[in-house]
Amino acid sequence: MPFDLPARLAARRAANLYRQRPLLDSPQGPQVVVDGQPLLAFCNNDYLGLANHPQVIQAWRAGAERWGVGGAASHLVVGHAGPHHALEEALAEFTGRARALLFTTGYMANLGAVTALVGQGDTVLEDRLNHASLLDAGLLSGARFNRYLHNDAASLAKRLERATGNTLVVTDGVFSMDGNLADLPALAREARAKGAWLMVDDAHGFGPLGATGGGIVEHFGLGAEEVPVLVGTLGKAFGTAGAFVAGSDDLIESLIQFARPYIYTTSQPPALACATLKSLELLRSEHWRREHLNGLIRQFRRGAEQIGLQLMDSFTPIQPILVGDSARAVRLSQRLRERGLMVTAIRPPTVPAGSARLRVTLTAAHSEAQVQLLLNALADCFAEPGPEPTDA
Repeated sequence: MPFDLPARLAARRAANLYRQRPLLDSPQGPQVVVDGQPLLAFCNNDYLGLANHPQVIQAWRAGAERWGVGGAASHLVVGHAGPHHALEEALAEFTGRARALLFTTGYMANLGAVTALVGQGDTVLEDRLNHASLLDAGLLSGARFNRYLHNDAASLAKRLERATGNTLVVTDGVFSMDGNLADLPALAREARAKGAWLMVDDAHGFGPLGATGGGIVEHFGLGAEEVPVLVGTLGKAFGTAGAFVAGSDDLIESLIQFARPYIYTTSQPPALACATLKSLELLRSEHWRREHLNGLIRQFRRGAEQIGLQLMDSFTPIQPILVGDSARAVRLSQRLRERGLMVTAIRPPTVPAGSARLRVTLTAAHSEAQVQLLLNALADCFAEPGPEPTDA
């Protein structure tokens, strides 16, 4: 048969790479119900605990009463409503940029920005561990596409020497599966020296990083000259949904004219923008959220070191525990779930072969007691012998 889908699925099962969707039956938060089971979750990206915040919920309700529940048209037809515009202005001010542009998802923001800026005859250079949306954007742009060694400015410099046309350097701010930060100062120096633009997707940095939650660019004290194209998502620390690109007036106008994922899609519900405006307000004003979260990160890393777990180099809410073997990672995740905790096993192709891991994520909604429960369970599970699963 031309499409032997059963064989493809069987091969994925045999390699312990088969994926299934957990069914969430509760709001996001530390305490969730998944597939009918109450669990203590350490696997979502709601870093500041805003996804189920009562003020954000009320802002959405009020927005729906005023603006309805659907965007109903693209931004360029009649789908660009007052809340969208107000949110764009607030995000521009928050990031210190002239303007910002809303997208429906982070994937679309990355596709839109890259494909609007470079094409045939140009060059796009990306970190090897970039998010799939960034890699897809580079491949789809039609530009000459190359990947430099992870977080390696010297490797980037060598590729910049061979670049042609307009050149866009693209990196994650915080790498979502490792939790480490891009070396933005070094990458920016190399890019500027060759007249290239640097684009940063700071999906996991906004909120947790920076003195005011402004992300990795604020963390390193950089500005629009060093990072001309700044992307952020709203479904993580902001607790809502969507994404944005922030930059100069000319950049945003160019995206409005040439970014196909922006032009040819319906706008997000205006009420969602109302909710995000409230979450942005809380992100900026309630500094205790970042302070508490940083305390939990320190607690977890100290406890994991005492257990002897192999953590990756991260001071962000993303705390991966390197396991290596996919089957073992799945088994450890299952053992944790049997103890009432939810920690996801991350396997290839999301991460390189041989680097399967448990991806622990901490949020400001967690307590110190809950983090200690996780540490106790991890100690038990890693010490417990047992057969590995034959089917993931």
